[in-house]
Amino acid sequence: MHVLDLLQSDNLGLTLLWGEEALLGQEISGVTATDLEDPGRFLGPGELVLSGLVWWAEGEPAKADRFVSALAEAGATALLAGEETHGRVPDALVASCRAHRMPIVAVPGRTSFRAVTEAVYLRQWGDLSRRPTRPFALPENVRGELSRLLEGGAGPAELLDRACAHLGKVACYLLTASGRTVARTPSAPVIPAQRAAAPARGGLTLRVEADSSPYDAWQLHVPDADAAPPRVLHEIAEVLAQYREGRERRDTAAARAAGQALTGLLSGPAEPDSAALEEALAAAGLPAAGPYRVLAATSGTALAEALAHLEGVPWAAGDGAAVLYEDPRGRVDVAAELRALWPLLQACGVPGADLRLGAGAPAAGPEGLRASLGQARFALTAAAEAEGRVRAVEQLDTLAELLSGVPGEVRSVFGTATLGSLGDGMLRETLEVFLANNCSWARTAEALHLHVNTVHYRMERVEALTGRDLSRLDHKLDLYAALLCR
Repeated sequence: MHVLDLLQSDNLGLTLLWGEEALLGQEISGVTATDLEDPGRFLGPGELVLSGLVWWAEGEPAKADRFVSALAEAGATALLAGEETHGRVPDALVASCRAHRMPIVAVPGRTSFRAVTEAVYLRQWGDLSRRPTRPFALPENVRGELSRLLEGGAGPAELLDRACAHLGKVACYLLTASGRTVARTPSAPVIPAQRAAAPARGGLTLRVEADSSPYDAWQLHVPDADAAPPRVLHEIAEVLAQYREGRERRDTAAARAAGQALTGLLSGPAEPDSAALEEALAAAGLPAAGPYRVLAATSGTALAEALAHLEGVPWAAGDGAAVLYEDPRGRVDVAAELRALWPLLQACGVPGADLRLGAGAPAAGPEGLRASLGQARFALTAAAEAEGRVRAVEQLDTLAELLSGVPGEVRSVFGTATLGSLGDGMLRETLEVFLANNCSWARTAEALHLHVNTVHYRMERVEALTGRDLSRLDHKLDLYAALLCR
């Protein structure tokens, strides 16, 4: 299957924007749809890349160059760019493709990416009508069994197992966008989330078309593309979509309501009644006794998906906050696991999204949950300046870390009020160097190449302008904190 074959299809309506004949004749090994700004690590040689150009922003040609160079370095065969998002394919993207010798094809808004994917894989499987001995759609008895299972309330594991049973020992996974394994066939080995988030290319990955967030979207993945016909996998994906739109949506909504009731109770203006709190914990499926930990995040759906990765950890999540039970006998370091998982969630979201996570300190019992929620929200603010955008309140062990949890607008007011009319010139610089050198006049003079008397004069001016006495420890701390807040 070559790019030229796709261009010759009247049904797709594709338009070649740039591409040399030799490049258009390269073999296509697979198809990947992505809207990451730098998708290189998720691509394999010979892949056709589909992009809706959600990442594109007018006036930022560097983004186009970064995206196309990642495709070229990964050995992609061509870029198929959707016209629906921006009305057309940007000229800067075409120019970048020409510079990197990457064929680029425009996909009209009326043509779905699924249609392109099917065209590639159906062509790779050849003319299906010539292969009557091979099942290229779910047999009638299998479809009937799956319908009965759906009506009977079967889960995704049973549905996937029965749907794939007639294919033999095929390895098939139902994964979320962040790499969580929802279900897998008996012959499919366990794969860690870090690898499942970007399944080994060369296989076949289909999106399960059901309502979801970018973080928990379901994908049907077969590592061996020859193990099952694409049409069969599409039908299996449709069955799983029915399950998700039905029972899974109802279960998720009920759990979310219970989690929201619990976190809402903790967020109220007054300390929650112990009986009401006990009832909310039970309704959310959490033990009546701790220890617990409260989390806060800028996205409730991302937080819920991250917690779903934690096996054997009871939790309940509402809109942007969650309570989980930390079994003291367990071996799961929840905070460490969440720090490792968070980059997978960030890779799923919209580029540039403010995705942060804060964790409160463990609460021994229900009476400590309200305080842990306050700590989690403080840590969430501090996470804006933390590596990986994740912060636990126990990590705020320096004055700078502590201040990072104070809202920026509050820090700004404190810094301005404390430093007064000091400004950003030599007096502020002298104060910074003076405090950094443990208030040593000699070392400050040496660092600034000044006479000690000059340092004394400048610091007297600092005291006069700020109203602080630098012989007092508390006043020194005031000024140090103010400098950190500016």
